Amino acid sequence: MDIQAIRKAYSNASLIDGEKGVFDVSGNKIITEQSKIDAARVELDADYAKVKYKDDRKTEYPSVVDQLDDIYHNGIDAWKATIKTTKDKYPKS
Repeated sequence: MDIQAIRKAYSNASLIDGEKGVFDVSGNKIITEQSKIDAARVELDADYAKVKYKDDRKTEYPSVVDQLDDIYHNGIDAWKATIKTTKDKYPKS
């Protein structure tokens, strides 16, 4: 069950139970359509693809301590070159 997509497709959903279904805040069952949930998943995936570069960059950037050490020993321009390598590898979408 794709809870994120259901929440996007049905913003009034307050309870999502894999066995019982989807309910609003009043306890009324919401009749869901798989095509609407699938469309919401496509939107969610597209939204994530636009910002995925941020997650990719985080794993590649040196730690803050290493970056400060790089600046101290090699100067700002060398640090910028190091950071630019990662930015170029994972450009903004």
